[in-house]
Amino acid sequence: LFKHRLPSCQLHRIHISLLPSLSSARRSFSICSSDSNKMTDTASQTPAAEPRPSASLILINSRNEILLVQRNPQATSFAGTHVFPGGNFDAEGDTSLEWTAIRETFEEAGILLASSDIPSKLSEDEFTQAREAVHGQQMNFSTFLTNNNLRADVDTLLPFTTWVTPQTERRRFRTQFFVTFLTDSNSDKLSSGGREERLPTPDGGQEVILTRFVRPESAIEEFRAGKISLMPPQYYIMETLRPILTGLSNTESQRNTIQMLSRGGFGQMVINPRPFRINGGVDEAFVYEGDELRGGPKGRRHRAVVKRKDKVFKFSQINLQRNFDLFTECPVEVDIPKL
Repeated sequence: LFKHRLPSCQLHRIHISLLPSLSSARRSFSICSSDSNKMTDTASQTPAAEPRPSASLILINSRNEILLVQRNPQATSFAGTHVFPGGNFDAEGDTSLEWTAIRETFEEAGILLASSDIPSKLSEDEFTQAREAVHGQQMNFSTFLTNNNLRADVDTLLPFTTWVTPQTERRRFRTQFFVTFLTDSNSDKLSSGGREERLPTPDGGQEVILTRFVRPESAIEEFRAGKISLMPPQYYIMETLRPILTGLSNTESQRNTIQMLSRGGFGQMVINPRPFRINGGVDEAFVYEGDELRGGPKGRRHRAVVKRKDKVFKFSQINLQRNFDLFTECPVEVDIPKL
């Protein structure tokens, strides 16, 4: 249960019984005491790899749908899963993590978040060729924008939590999530449901094999039915947005509410999942910042209980327990690493 604070300053109670989240990957666990209220932290004593800075974009269209891309099953990271578009920060070409998120969305989904003072003269073929060249590192993204009098819309991206891969993992990332909304000027170039205008398109299978806009509750239902695979950060974020993005049309009130979350503690929250065994070692859980077992007040819950499929990177169930006010009580990390 948390209080959903709307711009009108009215408080609405939104009941959320399952708010899935966590971080993916292989972990080493020890069995805890038979006391189900106690947990044992199983973090490895081996020096952890330095997490790579990366960015991911939560793109919301006018119909309250979120852009998801399905990773190539042969990918080295998050194979076959549905995620938000994103990738690693390029120290040679990216000027910020916002820039990274916009570039990766262009590469993976063919959606360009950029503005110009003059109408664009890019044809469909030229757009596709430029996308392929940028994705194939044959052209710098900034060069493409400059040649076409475009500016990346970095100021429209809002921070929406940061997730850090557990220290037990060989491949680690520190991913800054951003959220933004499609404007009226570009929404007519996208597609949803039965409308066939301009669909977000995969990148030819290099990293992505499927792209689509989907309502948060629909993606969650598909995950629970075993139809798609989701990673914990995406699940966590979609469960956060699900009670906000109601109705078939995006409203100013909904956008204001998401902006309030971003500008508050939630937007600055850094989540470092820690693996635990609970209930006498029977269940697997991840405990997050602010939970009573991570130094939070007694009774505070910010943890996920999970069940895995056969593969260690696949989850069949995620049950998030989160019982604090997202607008006023989010745990915030003070020291944010610079790029």
